[in-house]
Amino acid sequence: MSGPLSDIRVIETGTLLAGPFCGQLLGDHGAEIIKLEDPGRGDPMRQWGRERPYGKSLWWPVVARNKMSVTCNLRTERGQELVRELVAQADVLVENFRPGTLERWGLGFEELAAVNPRLVMVRVTGYGQSGPYAPRAGFGSIGEAMGGIRHITGEPDRPPSRAGISLGDALAGTMAAYGAVMALHARERTGAGQVVDSALYEAVLAYMESLLPEWEIGGYQRERTGPVLPNVAPSNVYPTADGAAVLIAANQDTVFRRLTEVMDRPDLAEDPKYATHGARGAHQSELDDIVTTWTAGHEAQALLAALHRAGVPAGKTFTASDMLTDPHFAAREAIVRLPHPDFGEIPMQNVVPKLSATPGGVRWAGPELGAHNDEVYGGLLGLGAEQLEKLTADGVI
Repeated sequence: MSGPLSDIRVIETGTLLAGPFCGQLLGDHGAEIIKLEDPGRGDPMRQWGRERPYGKSLWWPVVARNKMSVTCNLRTERGQELVRELVAQADVLVENFRPGTLERWGLGFEELAAVNPRLVMVRVTGYGQSGPYAPRAGFGSIGEAMGGIRHITGEPDRPPSRAGISLGDALAGTMAAYGAVMALHARERTGAGQVVDSALYEAVLAYMESLLPEWEIGGYQRERTGPVLPNVAPSNVYPTADGAAVLIAANQDTVFRRLTEVMDRPDLAEDPKYATHGARGAHQSELDDIVTTWTAGHEAQALLAALHRAGVPAGKTFTASDMLTDPHFAAREAIVRLPHPDFGEIPMQNVVPKLSATPGGVRWAGPELGAHNDEVYGGLLGLGAEQLEKLTADGVI
């Protein structure tokens, strides 16, 4: 075990994505993650994903990496007892059940804090632990809609779109991990744990920049603008002769001047319609047409090489194939490859951020269901073979 959190033990009881993503982040930086799964089918993420070679999810190895899989039926009294025994030796418990669920099982914060006063309980839900909406079921997509990101994502003449990933879940999981680390730091001063309450819609709201004062004070409501950054030009995705899409961000005065030199159109930088940031914003569509005509006459590789030499921020819109063959990704070790029993080897994104003295790492891909039962129940809790056999026969594990 290595990483800044290598002295931290986490019990993860969440399923699907938001809670487990929090566990993934903590595990990436060295925390020991003991993931409790239903003995019958495990986390539904084991079945999710677009492609499933051998009937196996390609998502599960990523979100469950670095985790120990232990089966535990939380709906049984003995399963609840096992949770308390594990919590007694843990630092963090992560859960993303609907509010009140753990309390019905006798596993609320007060009960668990009585077992371990230093416990940090991380609770990830759609709407938080309080307020009139707290009892509602909440998924990431609903949090994205309520938090504001859906309304401003997509083309202006079409209904709101999604970002292409489970953004709300990821943001809530990130905020949950951030909260867990803060609570652990506070525990060093106070000696006591606390509850980290991460709501999906609030995690999204936190990223909404100046959306609220723009409306209340300025009377401006942000709307969908597609790839365009309103009143900031040129900053858009432009076509190339070989069918690629290149993003160019040359809206700053000095950068725009460098772009016009690459385009062999220095006159644009002197034209009153484009000479200043405000003027370019006012003539955004017209300027985008000029840049589009220019980029469409060049192949992407040569175009980007010229822009980079001139110091103009630009880049191809990467696909997975691009990432797996790009020299910068390789030099930075942004992608790691792990052995896998079914796939032979599986690539996935590496740990971020990079720490110079105590770096995290990906130690193994998501494990099989119950792969660490003996290690955790036998090794950590000291249960014997007969006890484990009975727990299995009773459907507890």
